[in-house]
Amino acid sequence: MPISLQQNRKRLLAVASGGGHWIQLLRLLPAFVDCEVVFATVHKAYCADVHGYKFYSVPDATRRTKIRLIRAALKLFCIICKERPDVVISTGAAPGYIAIRIAKLIGAKTIWLDSIANAEQLSMSGTMAGRHTDLWLTQWADLARESGPHFRGAVL
Repeated sequence: MPISLQQNRKRLLAVASGGGHWIQLLRLLPAFVDCEVVFATVHKAYCADVHGYKFYSVPDATRRTKIRLIRAALKLFCIICKERPDVVISTGAAPGYIAIRIAKLIGAKTIWLDSIANAEQLSMSGTMAGRHTDLWLTQWADLARESGPHFRGAVL
């Protein structure tokens, strides 16, 4: 569903790095039907996957690429200040963690859904993001804990 002009819809910023993180985020799209969705990811070409939605690309970065990490954080800060999302959701990795930390500064609700690829242990980004989120989810029942992350199913 393309961008709506309805004023009462929640503004949702969906953030993910590339590959499987992006694919899992796209699989959540039906859950966002009542939201005005904005996407942010690391590959400009992914814009074609979300035609009709507002889209931003941010620098691809990891903890090993400090300068790009700073540039990604600055870009995400600008996006969040401009878009003013009510909710930020991420399936990982570094861009999602950064977005969640920044979103909390403006009072947005945050959701982290750890990657299905992390079957043995939580991702580093997910572990770091978890304590800063309003809803922290894992896709593996064995990784769920009472204090989080919680298991509510998998995005297949």
